[in-house]
Amino acid sequence: MTTGVFYQQGPQLGNQYADDRLLRQTLQRVMPPDVLADIEPDLQRFGERVVTDIAAFGRDALANEPTLTPFDPWGRRIDEIQVTQGWKALKRVSAEEGLVAIGYERNEAEFSRLYQFAKLYLFNPSSAIYTCPLAMTDGAARLLEVMGTQSLKERALARLTSRDADRFWTSGQWMTERSGGSDVSGTESVATPDGDGYQLHGTKWFTSATTSEMAMTLARIQGESSLSLFYLETRTGGGAYNHIEIHRLKDKLGTRALPTAELSMVGTRATLVGDPGRGVANISTLFNVTRLYNAVCAASGMRRCMALMRDYAGRRKVFGKLLRDQPLHVETLARMEVEFQGAFQLVFHAIELMGKEECGQASPDEIAALRLLTPLVKLYTAKQYVAMASETLESFGGAGYVEDTGLPVILRDGQVLSIWEGTTNVLSLDALRAIDKNQSLEALLGLLESKLGGIQARDLLPAVKQVRAAATILPKALASAGSNGVEAIQSTARDIAYALTRTYTAALMLEHAQWALAELDDDRAAIAAKRWCDQPLVSIGAHDDAYRAGSHSLAMDS
Repeated sequence: MTTGVFYQQGPQLGNQYADDRLLRQTLQRVMPPDVLADIEPDLQRFGERVVTDIAAFGRDALANEPTLTPFDPWGRRIDEIQVTQGWKALKRVSAEEGLVAIGYERNEAEFSRLYQFAKLYLFNPSSAIYTCPLAMTDGAARLLEVMGTQSLKERALARLTSRDADRFWTSGQWMTERSGGSDVSGTESVATPDGDGYQLHGTKWFTSATTSEMAMTLARIQGESSLSLFYLETRTGGGAYNHIEIHRLKDKLGTRALPTAELSMVGTRATLVGDPGRGVANISTLFNVTRLYNAVCAASGMRRCMALMRDYAGRRKVFGKLLRDQPLHVETLARMEVEFQGAFQLVFHAIELMGKEECGQASPDEIAALRLLTPLVKLYTAKQYVAMASETLESFGGAGYVEDTGLPVILRDGQVLSIWEGTTNVLSLDALRAIDKNQSLEALLGLLESKLGGIQARDLLPAVKQVRAAATILPKALASAGSNGVEAIQSTARDIAYALTRTYTAALMLEHAQWALAELDDDRAAIAAKRWCDQPLVSIGAHDDAYRAGSHSLAMDS
């Protein structure tokens, strides 16, 4: 028998609800005690399930990527996409656990979205990103709930929100064409009237979760200049495709368990949703949901990174000490924990506002603030996650670069979060539109001040002063950028978005820290909040004509 041979232990995960102090504390802070008592046993049970059978389903989906069979043995075009049993099992789990349904049953009133997203947060890191079809399903459900006809609600909405795994549908989101992603103005798909419906013709360059039973898509009604929104089912009653041809599955950097296809609609029968020519405005109802899914995926991914690194730090010994006893490693993890806590508070605050708005409990200021927060939350947390995922792989050394450790997928799958649902720049410009048209900045700063007004702990007051100073600078910085013209303020849009997000997040972290100190005598949230506030919260340059000319020279080497 060989002795003295070293084998490194990999990281282990425990119950992901029981081990998540921040999630448990935040739900305790924002939910009435009777609501929390009602849902906590389910969260406790689910926290164990996501590291047992659900994790196994996710591993199977990752190990067996989807395939496309274009023709049967006799040359007939069938375009069949095969997915693994693990992927199919994740769909059943999603239905049975109510991962969409909870938000529409509304048994917990305005807190139902918090309950639903707490489960999604636990589910996502184990799910081979099955949260992607769930995001589009939830977005379609909300859209149909708001503007669908009664027949569409009975046929589609009931299935999108079902807990019956045999009845449950998922939805696709077919927006992207050859002309580009976020700029849907170049959409070439055409809708031709056909009785009481339409026939769609056009090619969609990216269609994620292509095995879904239905999809929402944009097309231009023949003779119209503006886009309209359509509902379609991917199969006919007989099981054949609804005049859809699948050209190929996309060969992607990550999210490889997710079937993403390029396809053409060749007379696909569809139903108009909402008013003709209002497609872009109408689809925003869907995007408001999917962008928060994107953000909760980022926050949950960051939490999983921390869980893996913490456990490994107690197993890996280097230079005679465990990593947890190495001062520089501890400092690295501490900085990452601060980033995670900021992302978490930001995401769950936005979800809280969404739940209140859907149940008619949000104030006008909260509704206006949510309009601005939605793009900010999505863009900022996506960037945070990509940075943390990279640092996580580095913390494992060479093992972080080896596929069968299961670690590289953390980075590969995470990179898409800054691309899906609008890139950082697109969303930064969307935030500017919200500020310009919705008085969202005033509403957001008003909510920020109301949170700061509740901070009483003496140890937090210097940080409150820092945040108030940043909040005072923001409107002035915006006005200064705007004084140099539209191009000047657009060139600073990312700086503005980051500054707004960092400053508002600071107030959220201080609010939680105040509660944790007062109610639990726990100073860990206060430590994180103060460290967050010590970073530069606002950094917005003055981009005059000369500055932008210099930027163009550097960027384009001209």
